[in-house]
Amino acid sequence: MKKFPETFLWGGATAANQYEGAYQEGNRGLSNVDFIPYGELRFAVASGALDPKCLPATARFPSREAIDGYHHYKEDIALFSEMGFRVYRFSISWSRIFPKGDELTPNEEGLRFYESVIEECRRYNIEPLITINHFDVPLHLIETYGSWRERRMVDFYLRLCETLFTRFKGMVRYWITFNEINMILHMPYMAAGLSFAKDENKEAVCYRAAHHELIASALAVALAHRIDPNNQIGCMLAAGNMYPYSCKPEDVMEALLKDRENYYFPDIQVRGYYPSYALKELARKQIQLPLLEGDAEILKQGCVDFVSFSYYNSGVASADPKLQATAKGNVFPSIENPYLQASEWGWQIDPLGLRITLNALYDRYQKPLFIVENGLGSNDVLSHDSVEDTYRIGYLREHIRAMRDAVCEDGVDLMGYTTWGCIDLISASTGEMRKRYGYIYVDKDEDHNGTLKRYKKKSFSWYAHVIQSNGENL
Repeated sequence: MKKFPETFLWGGATAANQYEGAYQEGNRGLSNVDFIPYGELRFAVASGALDPKCLPATARFPSREAIDGYHHYKEDIALFSEMGFRVYRFSISWSRIFPKGDELTPNEEGLRFYESVIEECRRYNIEPLITINHFDVPLHLIETYGSWRERRMVDFYLRLCETLFTRFKGMVRYWITFNEINMILHMPYMAAGLSFAKDENKEAVCYRAAHHELIASALAVALAHRIDPNNQIGCMLAAGNMYPYSCKPEDVMEALLKDRENYYFPDIQVRGYYPSYALKELARKQIQLPLLEGDAEILKQGCVDFVSFSYYNSGVASADPKLQATAKGNVFPSIENPYLQASEWGWQIDPLGLRITLNALYDRYQKPLFIVENGLGSNDVLSHDSVEDTYRIGYLREHIRAMRDAVCEDGVDLMGYTTWGCIDLISASTGEMRKRYGYIYVDKDEDHNGTLKRYKKKSFSWYAHVIQSNGENL
């Protein structure tokens, strides 16, 4: 029988900006995510093309309320426990700990909130997996320092890390430095609080800001190990291998180059140095990194313990400029793959692609891997206090089978699997509530109507059986 290790961590994932709400409670400060609107202007703001200050007065900001996890977390964690979760991935709202971001002392009320969340997890024997920064930058740091384009952000981030590692020593051992760090190149305001002046070289700013994040990540790894040697700290990228459109060598080369755009970040975080292909590409683009004396040693000394990633779909690349990126949904441009079906939002469904991605990452890094996001967004309909989401069960079943093959047939070292979002959340890409991922239905719509009552979907009991059988019963 194909079996996962007995230590395999099954669970689910959320993010503070899509889950918590309560954006002005507990002395929390304002954050970039509080100004990313719902509707047709969302992408313009998230990509840094439109300053949120230019939004109309009628703009709505779904993250401010989200699903009110701030007041419902005990109820939700109890439901996660009922499914048998062994791990729960969630993130810290930076501005809940440091409301402005550059204070010398943290907000005690924010720390007590997360301490309570962690204690609730431990009460049910659920391991917390904490993402330190999940698309979250205090507004004050954006307005005062220009966010991650400024080196001083490293110090502010490390102050947050030291606060968390010290306060939760012995309570948390799994950490992720930055969520989908490669998204800074695609959605820079959402990912890193970056917006741009008309005359700025957007790409150059993103790579320079990324250098500061990479330095911050490396220093955080070293700090985590110093404070508690039991800490395991990982990087995280939005993953999904690119297929060549054809066996034409130029298409194969284009797919390799597209994959390198994503590998750029973990190559540095795992190996501890900038790869030669990256330095060549930056030189061709005449992008000068803000390297300081000692940075090379910082990267070398701050290599991560594991590689975590999100996987929703694969992509297709061609060197032919006549072939346009036609696949809808995700922010990564891709040609539509005629061999795959797609979700309601155009994300192409490719379970075997998960196995391919797992093998590609493990072959490249030989580090433990962790799938921390995978799921199907769909417009679920509540009927008789439940949702017949057999389509979600089918999606997850095939992805878990592919994951199992990677572990049992290919020898990939996989730590765990946390599906996205284990409870319905605000969609990061669209800001919608109707794009639902969870095993738990939340009664809320785009117009802020609803009771916020939680309902178990059909997939709830299915995933409970999967966990109980350690992945054998699918």
